[in-house]
Amino acid sequence: MKKSQKNTFDYIVVGAGSAGCALAARLSEDSNVSVCLLEAGGPDKSIFIHAPVGVAAMLPTKLNNWAFETVPQPGLNGRKGYQPRGKTLGGSSSTNAMLYVRGNQWDYDNWAALGNEGWSYKDVLPYFIKSEGNEGLENSYHGTDGPLGVSNATDASPLNEMFIKSCEEHGIKKNFDYNGADQNGSFMYQRTVKGGERCSAAKAFITPNRNRSNLTVITHALSEKILLEGKKAIGVRYQKNKTAFDIHCNKEVILSSGAFGSPQILMLSGIGDSKHLTEKGITCVHDLPGVGQNLQDHIDYVQTFKVASSDDTFGLSVTGGMSMCKSLFEWKSKRTGKITSTLAESGAFFSTEEHTVAPDAQFVFVPGIVDDHARKVNLGHGYSCHITVLRPDSVGEVKLHSKNPNDSLVIDPKFFSHKKDMEVIKNGAKKMQTILEGKPFDKIRKNMLYHVGNDEQLVQDIRNRADTQYHPCGTCKMGTAEDKMAVVDTNLKVYGIQGLRVADASIMPKIVSGNTNAPTIMIGEKAADMILADSQDKKLA
Repeated sequence: MKKSQKNTFDYIVVGAGSAGCALAARLSEDSNVSVCLLEAGGPDKSIFIHAPVGVAAMLPTKLNNWAFETVPQPGLNGRKGYQPRGKTLGGSSSTNAMLYVRGNQWDYDNWAALGNEGWSYKDVLPYFIKSEGNEGLENSYHGTDGPLGVSNATDASPLNEMFIKSCEEHGIKKNFDYNGADQNGSFMYQRTVKGGERCSAAKAFITPNRNRSNLTVITHALSEKILLEGKKAIGVRYQKNKTAFDIHCNKEVILSSGAFGSPQILMLSGIGDSKHLTEKGITCVHDLPGVGQNLQDHIDYVQTFKVASSDDTFGLSVTGGMSMCKSLFEWKSKRTGKITSTLAESGAFFSTEEHTVAPDAQFVFVPGIVDDHARKVNLGHGYSCHITVLRPDSVGEVKLHSKNPNDSLVIDPKFFSHKKDMEVIKNGAKKMQTILEGKPFDKIRKNMLYHVGNDEQLVQDIRNRADTQYHPCGTCKMGTAEDKMAVVDTNLKVYGIQGLRVADASIMPKIVSGNTNAPTIMIGEKAADMILADSQDKKLA
């Protein structure tokens, strides 16, 4: 990326993740404005980023990964949870499993019903469509010419057909477009994969535009704090190569550092709960008690079965290794084969009880062994499925350990602090087991990796092994001025501070019923329109 020695820009976007990349690219479409995009991680050059199956190498390691931990969770029998987050250009869109999921229409209508005017499903759908370059679907719900490549699975395992067939036999219908009119059903996931490579937010929005003279991208830049003049944001201080740099803005600073990074930067800048800031030796500039609160995440539990043959699955074996080596050569020359797999290939949305407003559970099927985020190594081959609670009632928080921006955070999702979440995941897990033990799998299925018997044993296994599905959000909540825990208004402006917005998953008042990457890109798209409209209004005033 070309670096500029300039230290004043119209807009400074802090965080080059799913929202930040989209936001910076859209703002810089106006050649009359200058944009600086800061990213704490490095460039997105790694083969593990661009080869879709490379997610298996990044997820359990610190490769392009912050690899955060939570505080011990009573709901997880005292275990610390694992919180992998992308540390590279593209953020978590460069390290995730690439599933293109928008959530349920009800989610956004509920945001609007909570007082967030302009955020209903009909309001946000155009922004999903604007981003999307869908190669497999073309209808009123989808875009085909957007920068974000979305495609159907290629070279997927035949075990996915077994999974979908078993879902149908157990009452979950087949659904060819879970992002369309109806979310319910089983399906092959669409992925953010284009031409056999990952299409991250960086690949979609930044790479094609990196030569714009008005777009400056600075990597390895850890933001320390927002520079304030009274209660107005005037720039950002960041550190690179152990040196601090100040850059300034003519218009706005926009935080897009995610559910952990955005509240951290606000608090380090003196914006947050005054008592907590004082305890950490930070002068409170603006008392905003909602900063870091309202943390929501999808709790997830995996069941796995061993299989007799290595054919059509991923695993650790001599034949499996030979197959992957052969596939690597195919991918290098043709961008086809098993390397194009996102591993998470099929799934379902369904309800664990009657009369839910939308599906309350999600399956993610993987033709391989999944154990502790791939941090536990199991020899051999198998198939696995995740069960995820889509709208958990448990709500946690993020706080500072100290005023040092290099220090880790206190992340407390409070998993299973609300008993309803355990009921949903338990009932979903029982259904999942019947599906994985269904007739379509009879010819290949062997033993269960972690056997459970009665409900009591199942609950204990859930507490022993469940963890995040990697979707933290809500820590800079969007809400009305009457909501004392709201951090931003419906235009994503931080309450009480001029020239400062937040645009990422942290603004979600309620978590969406599905994976959060596509919704976060949508937030970046919508934020760009809001910012440019405000700027135009000021010119006309």
